[in-house]
Amino acid sequence: MDADGDAAAELAAPKEALAAERAKTLEVAADLAVARAKASEDQALIAYQKLRIAKLERQIYGQRSERAARLIEQLALAFEELEAGATEDERAAEQAAAQTTTVRGFTRKRAERQTFPEHLPRERVVIDPPAACACCGGTRLRKIGEDVTRTLEVIPRQWKVIETVRERFSCRDCETVSQAPAPFHSIPRGWAGPSLLAMIMVDKFGQHQPLNRQAERYALEGVPIALSTMADAVGAVCSELAPLLRRLEAHVMAAERLHADDTTVPVLAKGKTDTGRCWVYVRDDRPFGGAGPPAAMFYYSRDRRGEHPQGHLAGYAGILQADAYDGYAPLYLVGRAPGPIREAACWAHARRPFFAMADIEGTARRRAAGRTDAVLSPIAIEMVRRIDELFEIERSITGTSAQQRLAVRQERSRPLVEDLHRHMREELAKLARGHDLAKAFNYILKRWASFTLFLEDGRVCLSNNAAERGLRGIALGRKSWLFCGSDRGGHRAAAMYSLIVTAKMNGIDPQAWLADVLARLPSHPAHRLDDLLPWNWAPRPSALSARAA
Repeated sequence: MDADGDAAAELAAPKEALAAERAKTLEVAADLAVARAKASEDQALIAYQKLRIAKLERQIYGQRSERAARLIEQLALAFEELEAGATEDERAAEQAAAQTTTVRGFTRKRAERQTFPEHLPRERVVIDPPAACACCGGTRLRKIGEDVTRTLEVIPRQWKVIETVRERFSCRDCETVSQAPAPFHSIPRGWAGPSLLAMIMVDKFGQHQPLNRQAERYALEGVPIALSTMADAVGAVCSELAPLLRRLEAHVMAAERLHADDTTVPVLAKGKTDTGRCWVYVRDDRPFGGAGPPAAMFYYSRDRRGEHPQGHLAGYAGILQADAYDGYAPLYLVGRAPGPIREAACWAHARRPFFAMADIEGTARRRAAGRTDAVLSPIAIEMVRRIDELFEIERSITGTSAQQRLAVRQERSRPLVEDLHRHMREELAKLARGHDLAKAFNYILKRWASFTLFLEDGRVCLSNNAAERGLRGIALGRKSWLFCGSDRGGHRAAAMYSLIVTAKMNGIDPQAWLADVLARLPSHPAHRLDDLLPWNWAPRPSALSARAA
C-alpha cells in the first residue's frame, strides 16, 4: 500500500504539470484566436468603409473614370471575402475561449440588422411553454409577455401540376351536352404555366443561362423537361409577345433623343463561329426631366453594314447620340425624309484615348507588377482634366429641365469648350500627323459641331453611356452562352432583351412582369395592350394575395 501511495504521489506532480501546460497552451491558442478575430474584424471594417466611400463618391460626383463601376465591384468582392473570413475567425475564437477559464470570448460589433420587408408573409412558431415553475415547481403560471426572434427563411422551389377539370353535363330534357369553355393558355397546347414560362425566358435571356443548363437543373430537382420542349416554349412565347414588342418599338422611336450603340455577338455557323451584331436604341428622357418612360429596343444583324441602322431608324427624326460609325452618316444628310436627324457626339468616347495616355493609377499598378511603364503624356492629362470639368457641370444639372440645363451650359460650359477648342488647335500644331494624340484631337475637331450640340440643345447628353449600359448584359452573357445558335436565335434574343431590359429600366422585376403578362395576354383586349407595357403595368390584386399566402 505504501509503495502504491508513493507511486501515485510521484505521478500526481507530472500530471498536474502536464495539465497546467495544456491549460497554458489552450490560453495561448485562445488569445491568438481572439487577436486574429479582432484583426479580421478591423480588416473587414476597413474594406466596408472603402466600399461605402466609393459608392457615395460615385453617387455624389459620378464616375471618376471609365473603370469606376468595375472598381466598386472589386471592392465589394474584397469586402465579401474579408467579412466571411472575419466571421470564421470569430467562431474559432469563441470555440477556443470556451476551452479556457481565463480568456474572455470575442464577439464582433455588428451594425443593427435591417428590418425585414413588411410585404413578406409571417409564420409564427410558438415554443411549448414550461409546465411548471423552474424554481418552486408550482403549476400556477400566467403569461406576462414574450420574446420574438425573427429569422429570414426561404422555401425551396416547389413544382406542381395544375389539373383544370371541365365537367360535362347532359340535359335530361333535350340530351344536349353542356360543358364550360376551354381556358385560354399562354402558349399553344398549354403544357407550361405562365410562371414557368417566365422563369425559362428570364433565365435564358436575362440571366444568360442556356436551355441545356436549365434542363439539367430541373432534372436534378426531379422534373425532367426535354430540351426540345423548352425550345418550343421559347419560340411560342416570343410569338405571343410580338404585339407587345411592336408597341415598345413605337414608343422608343417616338423619342426626341435616342442613344445608339452596337456590340458583337458570336453566331454558330457550319464548322465555325461568325460574328454578328446586336444594336440597341435607348430612350431615356430622365436626364432632362422628360416625362416619357425609359425603354430600350434591340435588333440583331449578321454583319455591321450601315444598311442595318439606316433601316432601324428609317422612320425616326430627332437627336441621335452615337459614336462616329460611318454607317450613321446617311442619317444626318440634309433633306432626309421623314425629317432630319441631328448627330450628338459622345465626350466619353473622345476622352478614352487621352485617358489611356494619362492613366496614372494604371502605370502605378504596372510598375508594382514589374511590367514596363506606359509613358504618361502631360498633354493627355490636361485634356482629361478639362473634359472632366465639363462632366462635373453635367452632374449638377442632371434631372433638371432642358431649358435649365441649356442656361447652365451657356453660362458655365461654353467658356470651357471655347477655351478647350483653342487649346486643342495649339497642341495639334505641335504634333506629328501620325501621333496618337493628333489622332485623338482630330477625332474631336472633325466632328466639332456634333460635340458642341449640347451647348445648343438642353436635351442632349454629354455621353452615350445610356446605350452602353443597355449592352452591358450582352457583354457579360457572352461568357455564359458563348454564341447564338442561329440568325433567328439572334432575332429572338434581341426581342427578349428589349422587353427584359426595359422592365429593369422601369424598376420592374422582369420575371414577375412577364409571368403576369403571359397570363393576361390570351384574353386581353388588343386595344388595351399599352396597359401591359412595363411602365403602365400593375400586378393584379389576386397575384399579390396569392404571393402573400
